[in-house]
Amino acid sequence: MAAGKKAKPGREALNFEEALARLETVVRTLESGELSLEDALQQFELGIGLTRICNEHLNKAENRIRVLMDTEDGRLVTEPFKWNQESGGKD
Repeated sequence: MAAGKKAKPGREALNFEEALARLETVVRTLESGELSLEDALQQFELGIGLTRICNEHLNKAENRIRVLMDTEDGRLVTEPFKWNQESGGKD
């Protein structure tokens, strides 16, 4: 690997929470405005990769939910997510 380049995270190596935490770090670094253009571009590229990893995990979760909510007669039952803000989402 060339000096100064960071390894790209493996798509299967990071779970959603790890990818999101790294993405948040990348965003903070970019927002600091203290990077050279080249370093900023490398961080942006890393952020795009992390975003894709997060999206893959979210898509997999959505597909699992769809399977679980599929009815016996083949209809997909959709219900709005009920968020209880006072209890942090717990009813």
